[in-house]
Amino acid sequence: MTNIKDYDNNITPNWCPGCGHFSIQRALQVVASRLEIPNEKMMVVSGIGCSGRISGYMNTYSFHGIHGRSLPIAQGIKASNKDLTVIAAGGDGDGFAIGLSHTLHAIRRNMNVTYIVLNNQIYGLTKGHTSPLSEVGFQTKSTPTGSLENPIRPGIVALSNGITFLGQGFSAYQEQLIDTIVKAVQHDGFSLVNVFSPCVTYNKINTYQWFREHLVKLDEDEGYNPQDYQMAMNKLIETDGLCTGIIYQNEGTPSLLEQLQPKDASALSKMDLQLSKDHFNSIINQYR
Repeated sequence: MTNIKDYDNNITPNWCPGCGHFSIQRALQVVASRLEIPNEKMMVVSGIGCSGRISGYMNTYSFHGIHGRSLPIAQGIKASNKDLTVIAAGGDGDGFAIGLSHTLHAIRRNMNVTYIVLNNQIYGLTKGHTSPLSEVGFQTKSTPTGSLENPIRPGIVALSNGITFLGQGFSAYQEQLIDTIVKAVQHDGFSLVNVFSPCVTYNKINTYQWFREHLVKLDEDEGYNPQDYQMAMNKLIETDGLCTGIIYQNEGTPSLLEQLQPKDASALSKMDLQLSKDHFNSIINQYR
């Protein structure tokens, strides 16, 4: 039985005291412990910004990528070694600004990767300006009279593009967040977990108290069915995206890896990929 401390590398995070990212890091460690994932079988890939630091705080394999590119890296790693549990992490800028196209194509590709978005609705590392998820009227140093742009709705975007697992969490709802991520990791396909993670330094609107007053817990709604696509879309519209738990799960769509190779096939990283000279020449001759 593994322990949460097995996934702690003893590096003290330098996030601001009170940042919601601490809870997400702990949630990932608890998830790894509950699923008993060996340290050497887990890979955490992150992008840039405050969220990008999370890969360096896990006692697992990790890759600190560039802004908006955690998903291409994570998918490449999973494709080459399907035996790894691959977690991609990034902020709302990573996932829905410079990395938006990667998010959309990862959804439609349905690769077996879990994507955690650390959503604080602001760019914190660059000292506070609007992100694609900031609301109209949101005031920052770069928008002193308020943002004029409509925010992206991650859940609706994901559902409309064919997501097979969509969950949302809140840093302060630790047990629900852990349960959602556990199910996301166990899902055979691409899973997106959008986590509301308050920035206590630069976002004075979307605070812990604000989320407690506005969020709806779907697991407390006895009539809610996460297998019902239309119900999921209606709930996102009804709550303006402010709901937590498992929003939608479709287990009937085969993952990309399942379509590419049998489940009992060896990981690409374990195959002998060397070509004999005769085999190489036979391939070349086809194009002459």
